[in-house]
Amino acid sequence: MVSCGALHSFLFEYDTPRIVLIRSRKVGLINRGVQLAILAYVIGWVFLWEKGYQETDSVVSSVITKVKGVMLTNTTTLGATVWDVADYVIPPQEENTVFVMTNVILTLNQRQGRCPELPDDKTECKVKNNCVPGYVSTHSNGIQTGECVPYNSSIKTCEVFAWCPVEDDYHIPKPAFLQEAENFTILVKNNIWYPKFNFSKRNILPTINSTYLKNCIYDSQTDPFCPIFRLGKIVEAAGQNFQEMAVEGGVMALQIKWDCNLDRAASHCVPKYSFRRLDNKDSAHTVSPGYNFRPWCSPLPILPLLFHPLLCFLLA
Repeated sequence: MVSCGALHSFLFEYDTPRIVLIRSRKVGLINRGVQLAILAYVIGWVFLWEKGYQETDSVVSSVITKVKGVMLTNTTTLGATVWDVADYVIPPQEENTVFVMTNVILTLNQRQGRCPELPDDKTECKVKNNCVPGYVSTHSNGIQTGECVPYNSSIKTCEVFAWCPVEDDYHIPKPAFLQEAENFTILVKNNIWYPKFNFSKRNILPTINSTYLKNCIYDSQTDPFCPIFRLGKIVEAAGQNFQEMAVEGGVMALQIKWDCNLDRAASHCVPKYSFRRLDNKDSAHTVSPGYNFRPWCSPLPILPLLFHPLLCFLLA
């Protein structure tokens, strides 16, 4: 039960904390220093540097690429041949990727039949008994018939049922068959959208018109916003040699970075490009170097150079 004295004290009395005044220069400086440190952390670090008052959003993006370039080759095998986009871009359209053929191993006039296998320690033979009918290994070009036939004037190999003549990929053309591919260009069209802020933009900036786009080539110093890239310059910017890379192929990354502060005008939100080689090219990785593939249903095994626009978007 609450007494009348306690109730009277609660209702009609008021007290304040006691204040102690310390006259000391040292204590005063420490006090002000702590206050300044707190203000500097909140205003300088949290608001200005880390921008803690801002919201962030994940980007929705798309990339479209278009390669251009024509070159002429004149060889005893093919004669004078013009190569355009339909010949060296395989397949014609890929998601965020474009394949550019830079080297070719030609195996002409192939048809299914019987012919000698390429010589190695498992296919060379002296007599018929060295060959096993129906035998096929991971590296076989066909299925052995059981016959031992001449491969050339000095070597015999087991006969195979295959696409004949079988391809010989031991000797890769050097320099690359399409060495002029370094002068081909690639147009990269990148569209971005931040749903939370309903903000969209693309790497073809509003200041770029059609006349400029037909004549510009990207250069980090003189033309950093041109979306058209010369393939040789992409490889050079990554510290690589295009002619060396074109022989066995390689994997390149074109990175587009958007670092946009939407507190500022939209004109300040611009792309920055960087380039790097993704596949290893050093003395410790000499087995199966580069990038190569055989096209489906075709007698021409090819060694392409792959360009892969790898996108990186940030909102700060």
